[in-house]
Amino acid sequence: MWKRALFRQPVWRMLSSRSSTTTTNSSSSTTISSAVDSILLRSLKEHYLEVSRMNPPPRVSPPSGFVIMKGALDGNGPVLTRTYGEEQINISVMRMANVIPGGGEDNDDGDDINQLFLHVDVSKPGLKKSLHFLCGLYPDALGIHSVSMRSKVEVSDLPSEYNGPLFEELDERMRDALHNYIEERGVNESLFNFLQAWLYVKEHRSLMRWFKTAGTFINEKKSS
Repeated sequence: MWKRALFRQPVWRMLSSRSSTTTTNSSSSTTISSAVDSILLRSLKEHYLEVSRMNPPPRVSPPSGFVIMKGALDGNGPVLTRTYGEEQINISVMRMANVIPGGGEDNDDGDDINQLFLHVDVSKPGLKKSLHFLCGLYPDALGIHSVSMRSKVEVSDLPSEYNGPLFEELDERMRDALHNYIEERGVNESLFNFLQAWLYVKEHRSLMRWFKTAGTFINEKKSS
């Protein structure tokens, strides 16, 4: 019966009904989307303002001999550099929790913010390779995770080179000698206060930029 009733309807009535339903649904969808955008924009603005009112940590200067790399706050490259004789020492930093998934997850006392991860690159003029240290940095200590020789210019299509033995498998005398090697070049716990403050400023700036660019995107999408 329903089939016969449906086919008896004039074609123009069926088209008109579909068009009306589509228009209503489209209008309703646009209204909902606009409301969602407004809520999101308001939330982004509130968070942006909240973050902008956060007080930065006291200004800390890098240890003697090191200078801050130009543009380091806006990039992902080295933060500090220094010369040691003919050598160039470059240091990059990130939080340990961002390197090791779940790092600091079980720490309720906030110790994860006191664990930094360093890339220390020691290069010499005229040599194609540099000596690369991966280190854990803490307020009162520095520990070496690995030491390897790396090409200054990375070539992605070449097979991986041998990175050297595991650091913990080296004998104690060699481990101590490698610690002395980088400490003599100023890479020790004295870097912690500066790098922790620097990371705070970088993360604060990145967070504000994220709220701002996300808001700009939502606005542009809304007006298109």
